[in-house]
Amino acid sequence: MEDEKVIPMAEEYIKYDYPAIDGILYGLVDGMNRAADLYEKEEYFIPELMICSDAMYNGLNVLRPHLEQYDSQQKCKVVIGVVEGDTHDIGKNLVKIMLEAAGYQVIDLGRDVPAVSFIDTVKAEEASVVALSTLMTTSTSSMQRVMELLDEEGLRSNVKVIVGGGPISPGFAKKIGADGYAKNAVEAVKLLNHLMGTY
Repeated sequence: MEDEKVIPMAEEYIKYDYPAIDGILYGLVDGMNRAADLYEKEEYFIPELMICSDAMYNGLNVLRPHLEQYDSQQKCKVVIGVVEGDTHDIGKNLVKIMLEAAGYQVIDLGRDVPAVSFIDTVKAEEASVVALSTLMTTSTSSMQRVMELLDEEGLRSNVKVIVGGGPISPGFAKKIGADGYAKNAVEAVKLLNHLMGTY
């Protein structure tokens, strides 16, 4: 919860030429995951989680400009969001950062996003990919609903769908007909590069 100390620490980390991506994944994200574990054990509560989240974003602000740009060429448009019924967006935000670093054009719908909003945005932006996230088991049905609407609107054949989050698995992705599952932000980029044929 030392949200002020993380800024000079992140600056020092960069000064010594450590890779920004490792600092994000194994420093900031790992720390946030540990805070989430403490929350589950009822040792931390919402105020503590908020301070930890502030600390993570303070560190991200320092490290993000140092992420290696994998590709300067602008790739396809990706509509990303946390599905309806869930307001946890830290994982989604990290995926967004990594996709942008990899050259994708990301349209971020935020959190607690109704299924129809994904569809409307895909149409308006002529997006090629939908990235769905949730940390809540109760919200997985919202992912299914997005898939159903893509089919109903005749968009499914032109849009790749990737899913991720705590309760999501490769088996669940297959069950709802998604094109793939990624367990973290780095894997999401690899998956999308594979699906879109951009390496």
